[in-house]
Amino acid sequence: MLSAKNRLRKKKDFKAIFSAQGGKNNKSFKEGFLILKIAENNTKENRFGFIVSQKVSKKAVIRNKIKRKLREIIRLKIKNSQLLSGKDIILISLPGIEKISFFEIEKLAEKIFKKAGLI
Repeated sequence: MLSAKNRLRKKKDFKAIFSAQGGKNNKSFKEGFLILKIAENNTKENRFGFIVSQKVSKKAVIRNKIKRKLREIIRLKIKNSQLLSGKDIILISLPGIEKISFFEIEKLAEKIFKKAGLI
């Protein structure tokens, strides 16, 4: 499980990353079925949020399964100290991600982190 210090939970934190007020530091990247949004934070830890909308699947079970897979990928990256720190990061899933395996999602995440310069 992803530790509490590495999670984005509050609506205001999500809004800060999506808003135009965040300034030039907010960036977005897309790779396959994932979109990554990044903003600077004032801590030494990375914080992550996950969005899986009903467009991906109407079934909550499937949406939660996707979130669990993404959390596990992030947990392993943090454990291996592979990511740069001091960022707020949101991973947004797009329709089609429910059909691919964990390892394919892991490859997508690896590509998008490299594209964003986090690895």
